[in-house]
Amino acid sequence: MKQPLPYFNADFGQNHLSNMYWLFGLAVFMIFIGLGLRDPWPADEPRFAQIAMEMVHSGQWFFPSRAGELYPDKPPIFMWSIAFFYWLTGSINIAFLLPSALSGLVTMYLVYSLGRRLWSNRIGFYAAILLIFSVQFTLQAKTAQIDAMVCMWITLGCYGLLRFLLIDGLWRWYFMAWFFMGIGVITKGVGFLPLLMLLPFALLRGFKVQNSHIAAPQIEGGWRWWLGPLVMLGAISLWFLPMLLLVEHSQNPLFETYRDNILFKQTVKRYADSWHHIKPFYYYVTSVVPVFWLPISLLLPWLFSHWKLAFKERDFRIILPLVWVALVLVFFSVSPGKRGVYILPALPMLALVTAPYLAAVLKHKWPNRLLFLLVSFISVIMLLAALAGWMEIKAASKLVEKYQVEPWGFLATIGLTGLLIIALTWLKKTQLKLASWPLFIMALWIIYSTWGYALLGPVKTPKSVFDAMSDSVPSDAELALVDFSEQFILFSPYSITHFGYHTDNQEQVKAAWHWQGDDTKRFILIDENEVTLCFDPTKALDVGYAHRVHWLILGVESRLVQCAVPNDDVHQYHLAK
Repeated sequence: MKQPLPYFNADFGQNHLSNMYWLFGLAVFMIFIGLGLRDPWPADEPRFAQIAMEMVHSGQWFFPSRAGELYPDKPPIFMWSIAFFYWLTGSINIAFLLPSALSGLVTMYLVYSLGRRLWSNRIGFYAAILLIFSVQFTLQAKTAQIDAMVCMWITLGCYGLLRFLLIDGLWRWYFMAWFFMGIGVITKGVGFLPLLMLLPFALLRGFKVQNSHIAAPQIEGGWRWWLGPLVMLGAISLWFLPMLLLVEHSQNPLFETYRDNILFKQTVKRYADSWHHIKPFYYYVTSVVPVFWLPISLLLPWLFSHWKLAFKERDFRIILPLVWVALVLVFFSVSPGKRGVYILPALPMLALVTAPYLAAVLKHKWPNRLLFLLVSFISVIMLLAALAGWMEIKAASKLVEKYQVEPWGFLATIGLTGLLIIALTWLKKTQLKLASWPLFIMALWIIYSTWGYALLGPVKTPKSVFDAMSDSVPSDAELALVDFSEQFILFSPYSITHFGYHTDNQEQVKAAWHWQGDDTKRFILIDENEVTLCFDPTKALDVGYAHRVHWLILGVESRLVQCAVPNDDVHQYHLAK
């Protein structure tokens, strides 16, 4: 067997202050690079950015809205955070990414702190490094979706429980865990997940453990255990009770619909009877974990024997987080609606239980070889894709036609960078094969967060559509949106009217026809496939292709003589520019 690599000698990672400098320096570099260089991108980012801007401009912070329509899909915590940074900086391109970025930093620190308290400074350092170099973690920290923030709240809940259950038994950590679970619930309903850790603890706490170093502390308390749920309810009530009171006081049926939707449809119904993102039970295990949990997923075959021994020795430090990770995977697998980001909260605890065995695992030949081969494979695929594009091979040409972007130089740069890293780490004497993955993933984030942002910007926004409109639609015109995505609200230079994001498309067309009337300064932006009634599509203005849709502008000359009246429940919303 090979000697331990120099990265895992007895001294490396043992100095707490040095660890903090390295970890935060590395994390800030990887997460914050490119901040402010791109616009909000679909699917979720334009929605949250628009809602945050409306909060600041309208002064209505309690009930989120997009172009005047209430948004009942999520509680407002995440949108408040973007709105705060927008109010503070005045730049939505900076503000919309800051909450996720800061959440990533906090999550990384919590994992480091747990590792050093449960084992050593060095193990804490390894746990944090594993997390930083995991694909899904850094990707979400650089993305304005709610998941990075809810991951932070859930990790705070796990942190409090593990400090209470395994480290010092102080009740303040127990109550802190329940409090942040409550904050997690009003950020995204699954914030309660840390309480699943109490299930294996309740089953195992009666076992006698010979080695006191790995035994759980003896915790007494009786009735105090039951105060935890009350603390969580108290945290939830910080938003829940004012919301209920404001809805009751308003006597507004739209606010009542908001309340009912967010309390029932977007929680219990979304989990038990999801209406979109339908995936099979095994989706996470086969399609998400192998790719998005790299590099940890590649090390799993060598970790199982160590985890098995930990279970045999009843090492609570491994058992509680690891069983919890399994329970989280089962919890999300049971629901028919699945997205890869849902299981992100399990990744920090997986990094934690991997770190104690990282040095031992990487002494084996094949983990190092697989990481090395993985970088080689990705690099070669990127380079071959670039060559196919330059040679105008049919499949590559279709990609250009569909997305209107030529990424060949970008892909070639990634491929050549990866091959250069492979060449530099090939020499066995340097024992640097292990470094191929962190070096490659850092290079990948640098290239993606600069060149990639510039390349994808025109594809990920509808700016080209609005540019095409500028010659025919005056700047003081009003624009109605039919069957739209939220990015059209965010990027529109015109005052916007729409008829409800979830309103039936045909009803939207009818409402738009009546809204337009004979006003020559009122135009309708619509998917060409939706012009089936009320308008003559041959008199429409073609403004291009964006977001997989061919868009048309309908002026008054496109109107047919008559059009049916929309249903009574169709509302009209307006946002002035």
